[in-house]
Amino acid sequence: MLQTGETLDMPQVGIRGVVRKTAAETGGEYVEIDVIGRPRGFLAQSHVHVRQTERHEVISGLMRLVLGDREHVLHPGEAMEVPPGTPHRQLAAGDGPSHVRVQMRPAGNIEGFLEYVATVSREGGLTRTGWLKPGAAARLVQRFGDEDHAAQPPLPVQKALAAVILGAERGAGKVRAAAADELAFVDEWDVHAPAQAVFDTVADATTFPHWWRPVFLESTADGPPGIGTVAHQRFKGRLPYHLKVRGVTTRYEPPRLVEGRFEGDLKGTGTWTLTPIPGGTHVRFDWRVLIERPLLRRLAPVLRPAYRFNHAWSIARAQEGLEPYALGRRPSA
Repeated sequence: MLQTGETLDMPQVGIRGVVRKTAAETGGEYVEIDVIGRPRGFLAQSHVHVRQTERHEVISGLMRLVLGDREHVLHPGEAMEVPPGTPHRQLAAGDGPSHVRVQMRPAGNIEGFLEYVATVSREGGLTRTGWLKPGAAARLVQRFGDEDHAAQPPLPVQKALAAVILGAERGAGKVRAAAADELAFVDEWDVHAPAQAVFDTVADATTFPHWWRPVFLESTADGPPGIGTVAHQRFKGRLPYHLKVRGVTTRYEPPRLVEGRFEGDLKGTGTWTLTPIPGGTHVRFDWRVLIERPLLRRLAPVLRPAYRFNHAWSIARAQEGLEPYALGRRPSA
C-alpha cells in the first residue's frame, strides 16, 4: 500500500512519482501523485482509463497531452481533464523535465498499477527504452486491463495474447513436438522485367531496403554477390517485433537461382528461383526456417496463423517493389 510522501523511481520509463494523496486518505475518492521527468516507453503510448477521470496540472516545465487526434500543450499553472474511456497520451514538451500533478478520480486500483510498474522497473521487467517485456506486459493486462489498458489492439486481443504468453511461460520446460517451431513458405508470382535484372536485384542483399519496403530496415553485405558473401539483415512484418539474421550465399547460379543460409533470430534457407517467361520472369521464393528467438519459438504452436499472416503481408510488399526496382536497374554482364 502506498504512503503519502513515498517516492516511486521508474528510470526506464523516464519518471519518478511522489505520492501526495492515497486512496486510504480520501476514502477512495481520488489518488494524487506528482510525476516528474520525461515519460517514455509504454507510459507514453496511447491508453485508456475505463472508469476514471484523469486530471493533469503542470507545476513546472511543459506537457503535451494528446486526446484522440488533438494535441494540447500545457504550461505551468494550466490543467486539463481526460474523461473516462478517452484514448490519450501524456508526453513531455520542451527540453527539460516536466513536473505534473496527476489526479485519478475515483481512486480505483491505480495505486496497485503504480506499485506494479515500480516493481518491474526494479526487477528487470522493463527494457532500457521503457517497454514492458512480454511476461511483464501479459501480467499487467491480466491484473489491470479491465481498468487501464493500451488503446490498441482491442482489449480482447490483448487478453488473448497475454494468456498465450503466460501459458508459454508455464510450459517453457516441457518438451515441444518435433518441428513445432518450423515455418515453411513457397510464394510465386510473375514480374514484367528481364530475368537477369530480377536476379541481380534479389542476389544483392544491399538492395533490399530500397525495394522491399517497409519490411527490410537494414541489409549490408561484405562484398559483391557470389558464393560465400555474408549479409547482415534486420527486418519486420506487421507483428510488433524485429528480426536479425546473418546470411551466407551458398548457391549462386545467374540468372536462374540464388540461395542463402541464415542464422540468428531465424535459422534456415531462402531460395530464389527465376524462370524466363514471355514478357518477363516467373519468380519463386522458398523460405524454410526455424524460429530461434526463445519467446517466439515457444509461441509458434499457438501463433502459427499470425506468423503466416505476417509472412503474407511481407511477401505482398516484395511483389509491389521488385518489378519497378528491377526495371530501373541496369542488368549485369
